[in-house]
Amino acid sequence: MISLLIVDDHPVVRDGLRGMFGADPRFEVLGEAGDGAEAVAAGERLRPDVILMDLRMPGTDGVAAIRELAKRGVPSRVLVLTTYDTDSHVLPAIEAGATGYLLKDAPREELVRAVEAAARGQAVLSPTVATRLVGQVRRPAPAPLSQRELEVLELIARGSTNREAAKRLFISETTVKTHLLHVYAKLGVNDRAAAVAAAFSRGYLAPRD
Repeated sequence: MISLLIVDDHPVVRDGLRGMFGADPRFEVLGEAGDGAEAVAAGERLRPDVILMDLRMPGTDGVAAIRELAKRGVPSRVLVLTTYDTDSHVLPAIEAGATGYLLKDAPREELVRAVEAAARGQAVLSPTVATRLVGQVRRPAPAPLSQRELEVLELIARGSTNREAAKRLFISETTVKTHLLHVYAKLGVNDRAAAVAAAFSRGYLAPRD
């Protein structure tokens, strides 16, 4: 029997997953969590075989929770179950330690097989996610961020507007925007929040005390 922890901020999703797996004698649902912080606490307490983890949740998100679970030595396999399959979601989750990544529109049979495979420690990827990762491998490695791009990104991460960053760095606001566009391209993201998240996950930025 495979034990599960279900993590999602939508009660209807948790109820649906609990109903599906709870009715199957091959699985045992040990608990639920509505955000990343609850997931870490429950994961550490219950030690399930597999944690079904949503990514976008209020407070502590799924990627941060996956990273914290690994940091605390929780042996559970994490199978991401989400609606997002963009590079800015997939890569940080895999890099944080997720065993698999599946989309919520996956058929029931595929989800069951994915949980069984994750419990065995096998990597599980939805077809669209697998295609994205293959594309990443085949794509030439992006150039590293320049010192000026890092300076701009650091200020943005602290909450500065483009105008405030320009004033701090003694450059024009247009130049700041240009640097940000280069950052987006190099990190494979489309907005400021995703750029900051990707920069932290890839080690370009370090958490401040």
